Amino acid sequence: MSFDLSVFSNKNIILAVTGGIAAYKSAILVRRLKDYGFNVRVVMTKGAQAFITPLTFQALSGNPVHTELLDPEAEAGMGHIELARWADLILVAPASCDTIAKFAAGLADDLLSTVYLATKAPVWVAPAMNQQMWAAKPTQRNLNTLVEDGVHVILPESGSQACGDVGLGRMPEPEDLAEQVKDYFHQAQRAIAEKFGLLAGKRVVITAGPTREAIDPVRYISNHSTGKMGFAIAAACYSAGAKVTLLAGPVSLDTPNGVKRINVSSAIKMLDESLHQLEEGCDVFIATAAVADYRVAEVAEHKIKKAGDELNVSLIKNPDIVATIAKQEKRPFMVGFAAETRNVEEYAAGKLVAKKLDMIACNDVSRADIGFASDENAMIVFFAEQYQMEKRDLEKASKQEIAQQLVEAIHDALHNEIEPV
Repeated sequence: MSFDLSVFSNKNIILAVTGGIAAYKSAILVRRLKDYGFNVRVVMTKGAQAFITPLTFQALSGNPVHTELLDPEAEAGMGHIELARWADLILVAPASCDTIAKFAAGLADDLLSTVYLATKAPVWVAPAMNQQMWAAKPTQRNLNTLVEDGVHVILPESGSQACGDVGLGRMPEPEDLAEQVKDYFHQAQRAIAEKFGLLAGKRVVITAGPTREAIDPVRYISNHSTGKMGFAIAAACYSAGAKVTLLAGPVSLDTPNGVKRINVSSAIKMLDESLHQLEEGCDVFIATAAVADYRVAEVAEHKIKKAGDELNVSLIKNPDIVATIAKQEKRPFMVGFAAETRNVEEYAAGKLVAKKLDMIACNDVSRADIGFASDENAMIVFFAEQYQMEKRDLEKASKQEIAQQLVEAIHDALHNEIEPV
């Protein structure tokens, strides 16, 4: 799955490290959280400092490490209160029996327990301890208290322990914990998008990538499309609150998070799936796929053997997917794309009218800096006459940024259509 990591750059994580051999995993956890773009500050108990040094966490997080409740310099500005307010999430990993007991009892005799009581942020604990300590009735009682108080308890894993025992009590791997944190914020962002996003409640179908038209079981006709623009638009639509189905030609790209992907190969299969999606319900249809204009009239059953200097292959015209969808009785908002090498605006404006589209985005693929396989793009967007909207020039930017601007253009058009007289 792919993610726009910039969405986490304003999210603040306090990673609290308590005493236990699993503290070494917390160093890796800091790195993984930073990889996702989170701001990370580390709080360490005295027990944690017996296993790993604050300097390690300072180097990995890029921030000073907090160890003392009554630090004169920090407390001049009520440091523990500011730290508690700063956090969007507090993750205690590893969480020792002692810390869990303090939280359950409401004690505030060190920095971590004080921050716990002073924060409004969600608190997660990842217990790590000897298997017998985990199973002890007081520990389970304290954990039940935390759950009742709204703390999220991440259950430990089973396996060999540093003491030689085998059983429950191992802290989950740092990569798994970081993934859980990422998913939590992504789901929260998604909930907001579904309620307030530009395409909230809309069902969007997108075609992306090339098609392959078989000549024989080995050879095919295709083009240079990588699908990057279509996949970026799928991710942007999902982030805007839409339910997204992506009809993908043969490309080597990760499926955007939250997007339903259906792989197709030929133009005929892409059209069939597009019509099926229309029957399922579709508010916006975005045709970014570079569909082959022609297919082979008769596909050879077996590989064609080399013979002579020439090979004649008869081609027939493929159906125009976007024009076919636009002609349907229950017609969604139609967005077409025009990848041209000359007379870009002229050809795009003509396609907009000829195919009865609502909006078309065009670009000059002869430019090496924004052509096929590039990570950047620049586009011009035209709207059908009934929307009474000026064309938009989308200056060169990453395909993710261009995708966001296209989503904004779709939103504006959906809310700007002039009713026919």
